[in-house]
Amino acid sequence: MRFYFLIGALLQGIIAHGQYMDIEEPHRLGGEVNSEADELFPVFSKEDSKLYYTRVNDPQSIGGLNDQDIWSSTWNGAKNYSKGEDYKDLNNKYNNSIVGFNSDESIVYLINSYDGKKDLKKGISYAKKKGDSWGNPKEITIPGLDIEGDFYGFHVNRKGDVIIISYAGPETLGEEDLYISIKEGEKWSKPMHLGAQVNSSGFEISPFLSENNDTLYFSTNGRGGEGDADIFYSIKTSDSWSEWSSPVNIGSQINSSKFDAYFTISDGFFYWSSNRDSERSDIYYSTFLPPPPLLASATGIDVSVYKGNDGSIDLTPEGGVAPYSFNWSNGAIIEDPTDLVKGTYVVEVTDAVGQVAKVSVDINEPAEIVVPEVVKVLPETIIYFDFNSSYHNASNKDALQAFCSSIENKAAVKMIIESHCDKRASEEYNIWLSKKRMERTREYLVSKGFKKENISGAYKGESELEIKCEDCTEENHTINRRTVIKVIK
Repeated sequence: MRFYFLIGALLQGIIAHGQYMDIEEPHRLGGEVNSEADELFPVFSKEDSKLYYTRVNDPQSIGGLNDQDIWSSTWNGAKNYSKGEDYKDLNNKYNNSIVGFNSDESIVYLINSYDGKKDLKKGISYAKKKGDSWGNPKEITIPGLDIEGDFYGFHVNRKGDVIIISYAGPETLGEEDLYISIKEGEKWSKPMHLGAQVNSSGFEISPFLSENNDTLYFSTNGRGGEGDADIFYSIKTSDSWSEWSSPVNIGSQINSSKFDAYFTISDGFFYWSSNRDSERSDIYYSTFLPPPPLLASATGIDVSVYKGNDGSIDLTPEGGVAPYSFNWSNGAIIEDPTDLVKGTYVVEVTDAVGQVAKVSVDINEPAEIVVPEVVKVLPETIIYFDFNSSYHNASNKDALQAFCSSIENKAAVKMIIESHCDKRASEEYNIWLSKKRMERTREYLVSKGFKKENISGAYKGESELEIKCEDCTEENHTINRRTVIKVIK
């Protein structure tokens, strides 16, 4: 259903592109506001905490049943409003509606029905505040604006320099389309059609802009959706007012299978008109649900050898709104950092709506075995690995077996394993390879009865060559590929 003078309300748009937009179940305002007539065009005033709206087809209106009047109801701070009253300061026997207010609410915008001749000239007017009442409304002149049909609407941004107009103009694609007029100095520009990206073969009505002028909301029956008319939004894609993103349905939590329009926002609450539950339109409200709290937990995996760098952390963010970002105290920005040395690591996890969770994780390492104080109880055992391999060959398996057989009380023995490489690969690779050789040797000894906590390891890559040579022979390389087992007391 549509009504004469379809006018969008001035608002503070707080829905930003990409913002978390889970919305609570809509609530119908009670009988203090809604009635058996139609309630449309909700506009909330921060100045006096009143909800202004238009009531249509109420026999109590000044102009009778076919008139529309401005009504108001005061917010009491607990999601309740006082009993609505006819706002006589701005009502007469013709159709009256508040379009909205400027930023400090010293100016009110109105439909242009104050000249004593109903529908003589269709347009928009404004009145300035005078004490506790308003001065006489004055017409806003928009050159080239010639409204022939019975349905039209306006939205003025908070700054008062942009008007979005809904009417059947010269370039209209369907019933009513959206146009824009810009204030330059004290004059307004000729209405410009917003183009086929926004407008359709149906009607586009009840327009309004977000506070920063980058998002346009409107109701249309030309793009499908939930029902008769749905609320959509479109993002301004450049500095030009003619370039907009493809309109997006604001969703089934607000739109219904019937008529939904006149969406407006104030202090986190948004209001709109809908006839979803009756033949007549009522005013509904809702708000954003708070995002789920952001939590995070982490498990640290300790370094395997003294002075090693193979520690890691498994971080688990929970709740909040994905995606998450990570800022570790060591400069890492990934979720699960690796190659960590002993230390305390702190991370700040930030979700898509700015919630932050902090987690601290300790990475430990085995105790240092002080070599200068050790007493050798057995000669060193040296094994040699094949080129580019960390697996025990037949020769070093025999040497390891002989070493294990020579020790009876294996659980009491402490030892150091030092692993080396030849110089035929990069330093980084040789560190990795010598570490693998040390680890496989330690695993072998543990499998034979030695205690893992009594075995310390070092992997030195090519940093301590046994034979330093420029043109090394294969025998030289073999000797450099040594792993030394030192039994200590």
